[in-house]
Amino acid sequence: MIVAAPRNEQELRNIMYTASLDTFKNQEKAITIRYPRGEGVMPAWRTDLEEIEIGKGIQLLEGEEIAILSIGHIGNEAIAACEAARAQGLKPALFDMRFVKPLDEVLLHRIFKEFKKVITVEDAAIQGGFGSAIAEFMVDHSYTSQLIRLGVPDEIIEHGEQKELYALCGIDAAGILAKIEANSVARPTKNNPKALVS
Repeated sequence: MIVAAPRNEQELRNIMYTASLDTFKNQEKAITIRYPRGEGVMPAWRTDLEEIEIGKGIQLLEGEEIAILSIGHIGNEAIAACEAARAQGLKPALFDMRFVKPLDEVLLHRIFKEFKKVITVEDAAIQGGFGSAIAEFMVDHSYTSQLIRLGVPDEIIEHGEQKELYALCGIDAAGILAKIEANSVARPTKNNPKALVS
């Protein structure tokens, strides 16, 4: 079983296109594509179709100190959080893993060798989900990075609009930014020019 979670309309179209190709059919595997209810993020969504390499994540932003690993639509909140962090002089790296199964182990080895702090972000149950799979990878390969998992907690969540629920679970842009700030070495900014630089 392959489990994919596209970040936007373009990624959704591309993974569906990939699943229709003969090269994919030769793998003899089923594929699950998870996409959320609600509004899209790409007004100009009719982009050219491209084949996606199964199990291959991508780096969206270069960075240092902290790596953000997102899966699916919530990656758009992570992008907004990283842009806000950059305005404060922080530079988290951002990776869209695109697949929960199989995980991009080549990319994960690079991430855990380069970053001492890793934050996973998912809009699904935090227990037994994407962050847990990353934690298992980290333990299985004896990495010692600090891992922070953001997702839906194991409790009853009130009914509401998607944006309200993201905020309630701390996985909206503001919640992700707060975790980036809390786990970053202070950088000098216009408002705080005396902050320590690592």
